[in-house]
Amino acid sequence: MKATEAKLLAFIKKSPQFVIPIYQRTYSWTEKECRELWDDILRTGSNDDITSHFVGSIVYIEKGLYHVSSQSPLLVIDGQQRLTTATLLIAALANALGDTEPVDGFSQRKLRNYYLLNPEEDGEQHYKLILSQTDKASLIAILNRSEQPKDYSIRVTENLKLFESLIKEHKDNLATVCKGLTKLLVVDVALSRDQDNPQLIFESMNSTGRELSQADLIRNYILMGLEPQLQTKLYEQYWRPMEVEFGQEAYGTHFDSFMRHFLTVKTGNIPNQGEVYEAFKTHARSPEVAKAGVEALVADIRTFARYYCAMALSAEPNSELKLAFQDLRELKVDVAYPFLLELYHDYALGELPKADFLTAVRLVESYVFRRAICAIPTNSLNKTFANFTKALKKDRYIESIQAYLLLLPSYRRFPNDDEFKRELQTKDLYNFRSRSYWLRRLENHDRKERVLVDEHTIEHILPQNENLSSAWKTALGTEWQRIQQTYLHTIGNLTLTAYNSKYSDKPFSEKRDMDKGFKESPLKLNQGLGQIEQWDEDAIRQRADRLSTMALDVWTAPKLESDVLECYRLKPAKSGYTIADHPYLLSGTVAEVFQAFRKEVIALDPCVSEEFLKLYVAYKAESNFVDIVPQTKRLRISLNMPFPEINDPKGICKDVSSVGRWGNGDVELGLASLDELPYVMGLVRQSLERQMGGIE
Repeated sequence: MKATEAKLLAFIKKSPQFVIPIYQRTYSWTEKECRELWDDILRTGSNDDITSHFVGSIVYIEKGLYHVSSQSPLLVIDGQQRLTTATLLIAALANALGDTEPVDGFSQRKLRNYYLLNPEEDGEQHYKLILSQTDKASLIAILNRSEQPKDYSIRVTENLKLFESLIKEHKDNLATVCKGLTKLLVVDVALSRDQDNPQLIFESMNSTGRELSQADLIRNYILMGLEPQLQTKLYEQYWRPMEVEFGQEAYGTHFDSFMRHFLTVKTGNIPNQGEVYEAFKTHARSPEVAKAGVEALVADIRTFARYYCAMALSAEPNSELKLAFQDLRELKVDVAYPFLLELYHDYALGELPKADFLTAVRLVESYVFRRAICAIPTNSLNKTFANFTKALKKDRYIESIQAYLLLLPSYRRFPNDDEFKRELQTKDLYNFRSRSYWLRRLENHDRKERVLVDEHTIEHILPQNENLSSAWKTALGTEWQRIQQTYLHTIGNLTLTAYNSKYSDKPFSEKRDMDKGFKESPLKLNQGLGQIEQWDEDAIRQRADRLSTMALDVWTAPKLESDVLECYRLKPAKSGYTIADHPYLLSGTVAEVFQAFRKEVIALDPCVSEEFLKLYVAYKAESNFVDIVPQTKRLRISLNMPFPEINDPKGICKDVSSVGRWGNGDVELGLASLDELPYVMGLVRQSLERQMGGIE
């Protein structure tokens, strides 16, 4: 590696050409970064005491170490964003200057011939900077001062417009802009392919800030070290089609999430948000993947990206599936994508019929929506869906999905019809996150001609106005305030209308009988309102019962015969040991403490089970969360969680992560008396909740 300090303009002028390799991400600076550079240029250009302003490094590579006097193009490893932004600014400035030259060297002709073009060269060599794919065509159109292509680069064109507007605002002060540009400083870093590892240098230089996304690092990791011919083939055949399918904007916002879901499918483990790249490298280096080769890996990513775009970006060609995926997106069920990607793969291979795939998607939707209505915390959903595919029996696809959902433990449960219906009737659905979603699903269930809910507004039949009219107070009776507070935002009092402003706070009879009123409404949600004489507590409750009953058919629960379900229930292995094998637990103070402890632990959740082993007693939800080793004067307790995560104000826990012991977990403590039990149970509860919560 050879690094030297250089003025940016001088560096560009001396360099024959900069080429952005195809494996690099597209140009991605936003208005924010462009404005920051512009402000730095103005500040530097207006102050003679400032001699330079450092803007970063330009790292490039060719076959051997060389200087910029070489006529070979420079393959840019790092610095694309700065080079492209500077090029756009210079292009905008050149167009604005025309024949004027406010500072020596800054005329339109000189700016174009020094920094934008190689005037004596033809073809692509005519341009100082060659970007990749969509960016390339857009930048060349700018440099040629020609019309933009149909599939133009959003970032390139928008940032040019930004600089044009900024230059127009400062048209009387362009000398300052020119001076600021001359003071921009870079570090010119030349790499030798024979001596330097571009990938390691690339990772190191992009280890902080928002320089690269996880997906950018992954793409470069795959493609950077390959021979040019294979590199081009893999990019054009697999990676570029993915970028196009995602689209310019969605690629930047969705691709990292897709890669996280892809790795969850492939490995069964959910990578942390900021560690997707590291998880990918581990996956790529695994014996099976490494043996299959890089093309098989890229092809696999491309295949699953197509599934993801179908589900998450509305690219699904089948209308029924497309609608189901839209409903999932409105519910924000991103956590289900690893499971659904696996199902989509089987559907694409013809191993899962479309009708069964649709049923599975709707079951996922029902599961998530019912839990939201029943206010069950969502933090276990990641782990639930990450482990889902392990339970699939592909010769009995839907049956195994239903069984898995029905057998989920209490904190991950699929709410049954009674719980869902009860909670749906009392839930504040007006302020529910997915308000338009549930209204649309109820209204359009079993409809052949769909109602566009977005063209309607939500209507409170009993108005929100705290100062109800005397007619409303009379209709509701003396307890009108309690009724309004209790039922205002509930399903029984909410509906859809295209005439919200006409309804206003009018009495129910007027809303019912007016032109286009409830009596004439074609909406399913308004059926029956035309026959109701008075809108009061009973009417609201009756309508809530009717709509919540309808909801059971919209968000259906899985149903299996008990004998079929029993076949899927995991039978816990019996150890053969009992309490009789632990003499300290049979009598005395320790036995008394143990009986109180076991009672409280089992009461923590219906899913908790107890198992006596040879040397300790285990308490499990899905796996051990607390173990007990009986001793002469106390119970030695082991909590199955990392020591740094335990919240222990009294400091009674020990870190035993590096100590051999019976039981599971890195946290150890003792329990010798009933007085200590309440505090100890608080610690035990942390271990259970951590296991129940899974990964966020």
